[in-house]
Amino acid sequence: MSSNLNRNNIKQDKFCLKSRNLSGRTAPLRYWGSNCEYDKLTDVLLGPVENFQWLETSSLSKKSIRRGIIFEPNVANEQYNEMLSAYSSAGVTVHQLEKDPDLPYQIFARDSSFMTPFGAVITNMAQPWRKGENFRAIETYAKLNIPIYEFVTAGTFEGGDFNIIEPGCALVGWEGSEGRSEEKAALQIKKWFQSEGWEIFTIDIDPFYVHIDLMVVMLAEKLAAVCLETTDPSVVNWLKAKKIQVIPVPFSETLALGCNVVALGNDRVLLPENSYTLTDILKAEGFKIYNPKMDMISQGGGGLHCMCQSLRRVQN
Repeated sequence: MSSNLNRNNIKQDKFCLKSRNLSGRTAPLRYWGSNCEYDKLTDVLLGPVENFQWLETSSLSKKSIRRGIIFEPNVANEQYNEMLSAYSSAGVTVHQLEKDPDLPYQIFARDSSFMTPFGAVITNMAQPWRKGENFRAIETYAKLNIPIYEFVTAGTFEGGDFNIIEPGCALVGWEGSEGRSEEKAALQIKKWFQSEGWEIFTIDIDPFYVHIDLMVVMLAEKLAAVCLETTDPSVVNWLKAKKIQVIPVPFSETLALGCNVVALGNDRVLLPENSYTLTDILKAEGFKIYNPKMDMISQGGGGLHCMCQSLRRVQN
């Protein structure tokens, strides 16, 4: 399902470069926005597959290149189109980032921004070959008439480290100077959202895991997929204190990005074909599963959750 930018109801929101109220109490958007990761997904932002190639950007892509695995663009295109078909079947409207042939990792749309109920936050990419993605994200939001809530300026930060657990509550990861997101940027974001009345839990993770959404992803209300072997116990205890049920995902599947999945709402989940544990458990719980094969893309360093940005979710 492709985007239609002329829909009248989208015009209720108007693009601006800073919608954040400095004293807090920023007004939520009228059409766009997302206040959780599990309500019904109606609109998603994806990056282009045409520019994609493997670079040594993470432990996973470095391993793929080191082992001599050959990147096959045609296979990546086929798998990308299978993902598009899954979104279409689920009734999700797909919007595309403005393409730039000089941005080989633009396919991972999660990182250059993240969506909130108040507008998009433009991040500050760590790796030189990804910094330009922020500019194309701004252009895309202007085209869609989605306001920018704020810009990360205190340090590097990427969208995969901002994880909304439930309305008004987010888990924010950081990896330090050797990773993608820095603590000072995480604290900047924490300050903004605390002024909006949110609860923000910040946690440092090993740079090996790149982003927090490799290990913790919401599947439905009060239900999360978590790699217990790599997630800090304080995070697990925090989730359980909120009465969130945890489905453990084995470390081996997490390394293959089997925990990097997308909740579509209404007990539907988009996950990769090799996410065996979640597929078995969620099917037994009555979830509808969409499971395209994604290995030619994921071996380059990112999974289904990395590839998408939720632009609009509505309550189930």
